[in-house]
Amino acid sequence: MRHTRVPQETSKPSLGFTLVTSAIGTLGIAWSASGLVAVQLPEANSAATEARLLSRAPGAVRARPPERVLADIERVLAHLSGELDDLAAVRVDLERVPDFARTVYAALRKVGPGRTTSYGALAKAAGSPKAARAVGVAMAKNPLPIVVPCHRVLAAGAKRGGFTAHGGLATKARILAIEGVELAAK
Repeated sequence: MRHTRVPQETSKPSLGFTLVTSAIGTLGIAWSASGLVAVQLPEANSAATEARLLSRAPGAVRARPPERVLADIERVLAHLSGELDDLAAVRVDLERVPDFARTVYAALRKVGPGRTTSYGALAKAAGSPKAARAVGVAMAKNPLPIVVPCHRVLAAGAKRGGFTAHGGLATKARILAIEGVELAAK
C-alpha cells in the first residue's frame, strides 16, 4: 500500500495582534475568533506597546486582522478621533476574565461617551453594591480599555481616581476630553 502525504492545512493563530496608529498614539490590539481580547493603550514607544500587549495576550501572533476585527478597530480609531461611539457593537472575548470582572465590564460598557460613573455606582450596577474596591481591581486589570471604558470611572465626589495606563491620569484626562468630559484639577 502506498502512503500519500496529505498536506497540512495552514492553521490560523488562535490569537492575532496588530499595532495601529490612533489620535492618542500607537495602540496594540489582540483578538481571537470570538472578538477582541486586549487593547493596549500607547506606551512610551511602539516596541513597548507591543511588549505590553503580548504580556496581556500571550501567544498572540502578528497578523492581518480579519474583516470583522478591522471594522471593530476602525470604530475604536474613529472614536478616539472624536467620532463618538459607545462601541457596544465591538465584539469582545472575555473568556480569560474572571466572572466578577466580566459582570463589571458589562455594566461599564453601558456608560456611554461623555458620561462618567464612580467605583461605587459601578459596583451597584454590577449587582455588588459593597464591592467598590473589587471594581477598582477589575478596572486596573481591564484588558480592553476604550472598549471597556475604564477611563470613565471616577472616585467618589467626581475625583479623578486612578489610571494604570502609561501616562496615568494625564492619559485618562486626554481620553475623557475627546469625549467632552473635563476632569476637575484634583
